[in-house]
Amino acid sequence: MNKTILVTGAKGQLGRSIQALEKDDSLFTFIYVDIDEFNLCNAAMVDTFFEKKHIDIIINCAAYTAVDKAELEPKLADAINHLAVKQLATIAKQKNIFLIHISTDYVFNGHHFQPYLETDAVDPQSVYGMTKLRGEQVFQKIAPKGIIIRTSWVYSEFGHNFVKTMLRLGKEKERLGVVFDQIGSPTYAGDLAKVILDIIQSNAIQSLPISTPIYHYSNEGVCSWYDFTQHLFAMNQITCQVTPIETKDYPTAAQRPFYSVMNKAKIKLHFKCTPPYWQDSLALCLRNLQE
Repeated sequence: MNKTILVTGAKGQLGRSIQALEKDDSLFTFIYVDIDEFNLCNAAMVDTFFEKKHIDIIINCAAYTAVDKAELEPKLADAINHLAVKQLATIAKQKNIFLIHISTDYVFNGHHFQPYLETDAVDPQSVYGMTKLRGEQVFQKIAPKGIIIRTSWVYSEFGHNFVKTMLRLGKEKERLGVVFDQIGSPTYAGDLAKVILDIIQSNAIQSLPISTPIYHYSNEGVCSWYDFTQHLFAMNQITCQVTPIETKDYPTAAQRPFYSVMNKAKIKLHFKCTPPYWQDSLALCLRNLQE
């Protein structure tokens, strides 16, 4: 039976990565929406959309992700990352829609120093992290059928991200200072998109607990932003000199987690997925950028 899948935030990195992987498949019909036709801050528009469309699965890729700007726009960040999730979760429960919601490592305070489990205590240190946590909490309170996937350090060949910014700066500048005391696992959006598409086709979603389960997903391996940049430049023969600097020497409006490596054992076990190593995925992204 053909199922209709709604992908919100279709112009973002993950939304565009899902589109790039989508194949002609009699099992699924995809509908991609972004702010023009599906403004998550406009509750009436969202309600009207679901009155006119039959949806079986929602993949909520939409989010307010401008981490520093969120410190200046907390109400807007909350409207998108929390209140809109509340509305989607309520609709999903009323209409028996399976909802996949994407969250972030920023729900943690970054002082754990061993890979975070899904059950570890949350303690966001920024407006962005707090609003994303509120989205998780309201999702779990309403408890539609669905899952939450936390991810980290997302990049792709699409939109604005660390990889594309550093490639540009590396060609423009002779030297760059890059933070070395923030540790995490990069996530290629194409890999996350593939996992999501595999999940919606998996029989495992039929055996999920009633309470909304949370899963962690990133690429395998661990690095700092400095390590990430050094490897990126080496792969592209960029001669810009990279200097390691401390977070205190690169002040930002929002506090970043010092350590945001996440334990992925749960998603690997339940959905039988094998996240690629971050360096292999970066190489794939760079090949796609060159095409």
